[in-house]
Amino acid sequence: MSAKRVVVTGMGAVTPLGIGIDSFWQSIVDCKSGATTVTGYDTTDHVTTIACEIKEFDASNWIDRKTVKHMDRFVQFAAVASKFAIEDSGLEITDEISDEVGVIIGSGIGGMSTLEKQHTALVERGPNRVSPYMIPMLISDMASGMVSIEHNAKGPNMSIVTACASAAHSIGEAAEMIRRGAMKVAITGGAEATITPFAMSGFGSMKAMSTRNEDPATASRPFDKTRDGFVMGEGAGVIILEEYEFAKARGAKIYGELIGYGATGDAYHITSPESEGRGAAKAMQMALRQAGISPEEISYINAHGTSTPTNDRVETMAVKSVFGDAAYKIPMSSTKSMTGHLLGASGAIELIICLKAMNADFLPATINYSEPDPECDLDCIPNTPRQGKIKYAMSNSFGFGGHNGSLIVGKI
Repeated sequence: MSAKRVVVTGMGAVTPLGIGIDSFWQSIVDCKSGATTVTGYDTTDHVTTIACEIKEFDASNWIDRKTVKHMDRFVQFAAVASKFAIEDSGLEITDEISDEVGVIIGSGIGGMSTLEKQHTALVERGPNRVSPYMIPMLISDMASGMVSIEHNAKGPNMSIVTACASAAHSIGEAAEMIRRGAMKVAITGGAEATITPFAMSGFGSMKAMSTRNEDPATASRPFDKTRDGFVMGEGAGVIILEEYEFAKARGAKIYGELIGYGATGDAYHITSPESEGRGAAKAMQMALRQAGISPEEISYINAHGTSTPTNDRVETMAVKSVFGDAAYKIPMSSTKSMTGHLLGASGAIELIICLKAMNADFLPATINYSEPDPECDLDCIPNTPRQGKIKYAMSNSFGFGGHNGSLIVGKI
């Protein structure tokens, strides 16, 4: 039996650049930065005091207030983005199809704010004051669990946790399940909410984040020689994947086809990528092989591009090893220069950008690029976006622990 085709029929986003696809995409087109000084907590004594926060978010504008009370912030993001995506797809999840609808939404860290608040309750007020909702609020699978409950989706239900590759792997594995006939529809993507004192302290101690605190908007500068670390972001990206014939039969609009997926492990280091990018390169090669296209046919790459000194250099090496001379001709930008790094949600947000770009004949920029780095010498679409046709787009995601994921979407 031949593998089934998988298409994208709906998209939803909750991001620092806008809530909802339209406002988010307009910010990408306008090259806006979402980075500001953190307002959610007292940043005194913190090494990094900037992030891409989602301001004034109230999930009860879209979801029942009683339900929201028992959701961590990352679950709220996922629930709202899923609602947007389902509405965008026009899919009605009836009892007749509910068993064929799965939910796979990843998160790299899960309910960090719940963990912090409940630990404070334990220390200050004792074990009897820890909430009975603590565990179901903080565990990473609860984004998928709550979305499933809210929408009566009874198919495969799980969360994939692979650090910053969580969303990419969630989408890729959801597509594989549809290809083999395990379900017809997937609500899939990633969610993250780690702009909290504890999480920011941990990443700050690792010296992974930018300390360009005096000028937040320019702090995320992928591929630039003066980059000094990533800027934390938060939010969720969710897409609706459907088996092509099922989508066609119901008259769904189709944004594109998910034609390639690759996943590998570096087996190298807990935080650093393999020094020559071999694992990342292999993931890209796997995605190209599944897609059945040559490297030269890729029209645009949305890079992992974190703005850390090591990642950007190693990713550049990996792309060169896969694409050869064509690497210099393929536009490759990092939209984390605008969104910040949404960790486990980044792969979904960036695949949405690929799909929007493909449908708009638009090549998003890498903003804040001021000083070329000779080790990052590919076309990163510096500062100014371009018009350009995209037939096939690749999105890369790499995570602590050596997790690599690459996705390819194409026009249909």
